Amino acid sequence: MKLFLIIFLVLLSGNVFCQSAREIVKQADDKMQGTSNISEMSMSIVRPTYTRTIDFKNWSLGRDYFLTIITAPAKDKGQVFMKHRTEMWNYVPNINRMIKLPPAMMSQGWMGSDYSNDDLVNQSSIVNDYTQELLGTDVVDGRNCYKISLVPMPHANVVWGKILTWVDKEKFIFLKSEYYDEENYLIRTEISRDVKVFDNREIPSIIEIIPADENQNKTVVEIKTIDFDVAIGEDFFTQQNMKRIH
Repeated sequence: MKLFLIIFLVLLSGNVFCQSAREIVKQADDKMQGTSNISEMSMSIVRPTYTRTIDFKNWSLGRDYFLTIITAPAKDKGQVFMKHRTEMWNYVPNINRMIKLPPAMMSQGWMGSDYSNDDLVNQSSIVNDYTQELLGTDVVDGRNCYKISLVPMPHANVVWGKILTWVDKEKFIFLKSEYYDEENYLIRTEISRDVKVFDNREIPSIIEIIPADENQNKTVVEIKTIDFDVAIGEDFFTQQNMKRIH
């Protein structure tokens, strides 16, 4: 009887452990995303011989819809990108052309950055598409963090074979994530820093993407402004609105 009770308590504690890892990830994800948001950002594409900076404004609804307009530099200003569920569109006002990005272009970097078009279109839910396991605790940038492993669900349509993420224990914000392919090779590292208050939420204002095979390269995204849980519907994300939003 005692042995049965011990086994039962061990199994129960294991379930609580897994559930707590899921709740940690969900709380951090909800804090960063909201149900919807409008933001202004700046992205610096850093290469050994140059740095290119792009400014843009975003509208986002859940994970199925986003619309982005480039506001600088002048040669790219006015370009609009839209994700509508599994499709991605690009409107180029200079030639008045609407382009649906084909599969061959999905692996290319968005605007030449270390974010691929596929990352944007196939943005999965780290809460629902992965199982979460709390590996322990660690320190990142002087902050005590939960270290959590995320492994895809068997039938989830996701890009990554595994993700390791570090979540601030006090503020519940993602501070670091490592992305691995299906063969367990590190592909890129994402580092978040400079925590600021936006719309009454403390979140990182700087996000760096560093590819593992070209660690002299990086893409740095700075959040200038962001408002969460704004009133915006699916009807905002249309090709007609891509042309009108200028």
